[in-house]
Amino acid sequence: MDVEEKLRILGGAARYDVSCSSSGVRRPGRKGRLGDCTSAGVCHSWSDDGRCISLLKVLFSNHCIYDCAYCANRASVSRPRVSFTPEELAELTMDFYRRNYIEGLFLSSAVWVSPDYTMERLLLTACKLRQEKGFNGYIHLKAIPGASPELIRRAGIHADRMSVNIELPTEKSLRLLAPDKKKEDILGPMGDVAEQINGSREERKRFKKAPAFVPAGQSTQLIVGATPENDLRIMRLAEGLYGRYNLKRVYYSAFMPVSDDPRLPGLDSPPLLREHRLYQADWLLRHYHFTSGEILDDEHPQLDEELDPKSGWALRNPQFFPVEVNRADYEALLRVPGLGVKSAKRILYARRIHSLDFDALKKIGVVLKRARYFITCGGRYYSGAKMGEEEIRRNIVTLFRPAAPKPDGSHQLSLFAGAGPPFGVEDALSSASGEL
Repeated sequence: MDVEEKLRILGGAARYDVSCSSSGVRRPGRKGRLGDCTSAGVCHSWSDDGRCISLLKVLFSNHCIYDCAYCANRASVSRPRVSFTPEELAELTMDFYRRNYIEGLFLSSAVWVSPDYTMERLLLTACKLRQEKGFNGYIHLKAIPGASPELIRRAGIHADRMSVNIELPTEKSLRLLAPDKKKEDILGPMGDVAEQINGSREERKRFKKAPAFVPAGQSTQLIVGATPENDLRIMRLAEGLYGRYNLKRVYYSAFMPVSDDPRLPGLDSPPLLREHRLYQADWLLRHYHFTSGEILDDEHPQLDEELDPKSGWALRNPQFFPVEVNRADYEALLRVPGLGVKSAKRILYARRIHSLDFDALKKIGVVLKRARYFITCGGRYYSGAKMGEEEIRRNIVTLFRPAAPKPDGSHQLSLFAGAGPPFGVEDALSSASGEL
């Protein structure tokens, strides 16, 4: 089978892995080497400074010894099985880069022969790119669960980011849907990567030329909707992973039925709206200093599908509001729906010069569509904004609901044309920009 046909099969098989963001690394170009991690290029994924970049996202192999119920490449499924060689994949990456198709490589794999055998193939590919081909661009490698710490350590020297997909929220669910995998095989490599990252940072403080280990950090992915765990359980798990392993991101992937295994739930469509709300809640954990217990609790174990999590928290905690923008500290401003990290910092800076009113907030870029119900300027509410909880909820829900078709059948174009999730453009933009 030629390389083009392998790419068609293995590129398509990689689409279910969403943890392919590129961020946190700034390696400049070097004489005698090809590529860098700073110049702008074609678009597909996001970098830490907001640029859109492209990655060649592909599996090394779809041969798998495991039979996970939710996986399109599981052992019991009849489909064409192919694998690259390290040389083929390295040369393919270089060809794509030279044509300006990509700026980096996202390389995962099914578990072929054994975890160590698979991890060794990924390592050989990275070595060829870095040492033989002189590739200086971005590389994201999967750390294969169950692989030896030494192979993961060697791979991390060549990778900018690594990830180990935890996939299911509990050990019970893992035993049900992925009986060949063990919790320890997933958390073990995750812990090894975290330990190596911390050790590398300390070593580079003493020796500037010491090799960096996974400078962009590590990430993981959770499948949402394949098992009955509620959002509170998922948020607690994500919070624990951030705290214990210092992850850069936890990615959430709405379960897509790719097989008719009786262990899987019968869903009419992927739970995309739930995935969207989990991403918003995750943003609150990472950037807004919320805890999982504030976002959800035993009385409210599921995220509200009509409201973003920050607005939901605000309506459940009316005693915290209104927040006076001319006196509130940074932490209090972050709690206001509609005020993001950038907006809060702008308010702190602007009020050092003069007192702020609502016109001043508009001028510095604060969007008052949600914030006006929860703030005061000089002790005054925005005109008509002081109202009861139910009315505020109704107004916010209406504000972010997708527009209804016009009488003539036409409608405003959505960011999510076709099979996109059932939420409005404003709602999607708010979570993408962080202005929650």
